[in-house]
Amino acid sequence: MSKQCDVCGKKKRVGGSITRRGLAKKAGGIGTHVVKNVKRTFSPNLQKIRVRINGGVRTMKVCTACIRSKKIAKA
Repeated sequence: MSKQCDVCGKKKRVGGSITRRGLAKKAGGIGTHVVKNVKRTFSPNLQKIRVRINGGVRTMKVCTACIRSKKIAKA
């Protein structure tokens, strides 16, 4: 199974983790500079829960945003 929400389709996203060096201007330095930019992935917070669908009960992978917004009925 993929790391994807069965309700809204939320899945892994690619982004960057920026590393900076130097003392901030506010603290008396000459400012921070970007040293490197590393690619990383952002995963959704998926939970395996039992969901009531069409009178039956099924286990689904659902993100916490869908659980909080009551898009599904927990069994």
